[in-house]
Amino acid sequence: MNIIITISITAFIVLYAGLFKANKALLPLTVVGLLTALGFTFCAWGGNAVHFGMMQTDNFALAFSGVCIVGTLLIFLLTQNYFHAKSDNVAEYYTLILFALAGMIMMVSYKNMAMLFVGLEIMSVSLYILAGIRKTDFASNEASLKYFLMGAFSTGFLLFGITLIYGATGSFDLDKIQAYLVNNSTAVSPIFYPGVILMMIGLCFKIGAAPFHFWTPDVYEGAPSLITTFMSTVVKTAGFAAFLRLFAGALAPLHEFWVMPLIVIVCLTLFIGNVTALFQKNFKRMLAYSSISHAGYLLFSLIVLTKNSGNNVLVYAAAYTFASIIAFAVLILVKQKTGSDSFESFNGLGKKNPLVALCLTVAMLSLAGIPLTAGFIGKYLMFLNVMTEYKTLLVAFAILNALVGFYYYFRVIVAMWFKDGAETTLSTPVQYKVVLLVSVVITLVLGICPAIILNLI
Repeated sequence: MNIIITISITAFIVLYAGLFKANKALLPLTVVGLLTALGFTFCAWGGNAVHFGMMQTDNFALAFSGVCIVGTLLIFLLTQNYFHAKSDNVAEYYTLILFALAGMIMMVSYKNMAMLFVGLEIMSVSLYILAGIRKTDFASNEASLKYFLMGAFSTGFLLFGITLIYGATGSFDLDKIQAYLVNNSTAVSPIFYPGVILMMIGLCFKIGAAPFHFWTPDVYEGAPSLITTFMSTVVKTAGFAAFLRLFAGALAPLHEFWVMPLIVIVCLTLFIGNVTALFQKNFKRMLAYSSISHAGYLLFSLIVLTKNSGNNVLVYAAAYTFASIIAFAVLILVKQKTGSDSFESFNGLGKKNPLVALCLTVAMLSLAGIPLTAGFIGKYLMFLNVMTEYKTLLVAFAILNALVGFYYYFRVIVAMWFKDGAETTLSTPVQYKVVLLVSVVITLVLGICPAIILNLI
């Protein structure tokens, strides 16, 4: 609870600082607030699960909260030179991102479906505004409208699913729902089953899984790059934590019922995400489809439920988050210099700025799943988890899709190191160097020594 209170208070302080035009104080205030929240996370680690009414602070919640807070902190550091000198809504950017983060902490800590909905909507409403915060940019406005309309539609599915489950069990509490399934294994109410499917649809929309992914490429491309970074990394991590807490926890007794629809979603997500990414000429849009494919890999953790499912998702989510932050950070730098986010914009980057090019290379290798990177460990754990029940065809299908991903990730590497571009320099602000180096270190350390976080949960 201290984590949410700290983040919320920081959001209000930052908003009032913006009201008094203290723009230079926004980042320091935000960093102090997030570091304080991270301190509370570490202080609560390892103790017994603490219940706060409809929320529960356990190691699962703390681990994912830590990843979300660190990811958000790195994204805030990318604000150096990002805003125009005369921009008058900088404080709004900061405040809305902080409120979205507070909603995410609720999502990873809920033990009552009402709190899941509250956290999800706090996050979503903030993101609807952030996607369209550039009011004079038509693409940003279009992204916001599409996200809002599709988000409202998916929320209807989620709420209807919650309603049906409540009608069957008489409770929103996850423990009571699980107890109902265990005690009535042969006489589960008929309305419970459609409730589970509707909730799966609603949550699949939030994480960008196919065939509920249609909003993802347009919103990611139209939203400001800083917001796209946030949506593609931290938001997705929180969404998967919420998905895992519900389906691997309360709904685990019905695993045989919902696993087949999930397998269909996994296959569609992997195929659509990877194949469509092949044909993209825009780096930002390629990352959007890439994020769809990674949603498919993350869903592997629910196909076979084991005691390590939570740890596997944590490792993969951390690997994906920090590699994507590197990719978007470099994209912001390149776009500020060239005004374009096409693949050609990266031509010759290895000569212009070897440090930035090397960092992006590590990120692309991690996203592709090359050994000695965190991305490889993440994929290995997901596939190993499924192989415990010998679902070899599914693993083979996923590996083939991963091989397809090699093409569009290595396309960026080839452009940076083996193609000639305009002979201009690409300067890197200090905060960007910090973000890139920290993310690269995390990516490599997790790839070489995954045991650091492998048994946290």
